[in-house]
Amino acid sequence: GAEYKMAELDIGQRCEAQHCRQFDFLPFVCDGCSGIYCLEHRSKDAHDCSEVCLRKPVKCERTSSYKCTYQSCKAKELLPVICLHCEKHFCLGHRHQSDHDCEKQEMPKSRSVVPQQVFNETVATNPVPLKKGRKGARNNATAAKVALMKMKLHAVGDKSIPQNERVFFQVFLPKGNKEKSRPMFFCSKWSIGKMVDNAASLLNLRNDNNILASKKLRLCHSESGSALPMNQTLELWIANTDCPLVSGGAIILEYLDNDCVKLENTNSYME
Repeated sequence: GAEYKMAELDIGQRCEAQHCRQFDFLPFVCDGCSGIYCLEHRSKDAHDCSEVCLRKPVKCERTSSYKCTYQSCKAKELLPVICLHCEKHFCLGHRHQSDHDCEKQEMPKSRSVVPQQVFNETVATNPVPLKKGRKGARNNATAAKVALMKMKLHAVGDKSIPQNERVFFQVFLPKGNKEKSRPMFFCSKWSIGKMVDNAASLLNLRNDNNILASKKLRLCHSESGSALPMNQTLELWIANTDCPLVSGGAIILEYLDNDCVKLENTNSYME
């Protein structure tokens, strides 16, 4: 009956005491002779323990885990998360270059010069027409301030980000999404890749960026349509003088093919 069914499931064992052989679902293992006994014969006196280990020690099969190598981080992952640049293991929270201070990351030598050079290399083939004159610049700045005040009332984001590091955007969502856009805030120190992950998590968007053959969720410039490089930081784009990302402005989230570097017809997202 029950004993037969439990035996089929390989649960429980028989007591090894002489003349007992009682089937016990929760047997005891003697720390002297390593024998298996029922409740009645679990003590050494009850089964005349020989104190001689009769069994070979069993090796525990441990699940492999991968410890994050970033500074004092103690997080572990069941699957390897390896930086493609420095080839070290990291947890999901430190997988981006900017998050683990990657030794292979090229850091700007001068905020005023190098960020501009990096930006020019990224969007050199798609220059954005600039509005000339001080009046246009003043109007843009005023409009951005008004938009920023409205965004701060409803924006979603990581509440642990310090107030002085928060950057606000109206984030236009991928086509086909029920919502057209959402106001959000991000940390100015974050990489573009971390911004994408954070937005996908908070807005419940599909994120297959870790799958090689899938379309990638990318952040795109609302004017040029350029897909922002995942390893560059938000503050680098804020510091740019030609076509910066401005707190209170707009950015676009869209799924792009791996070889796509520019989003066409950005105006269609904001109509």
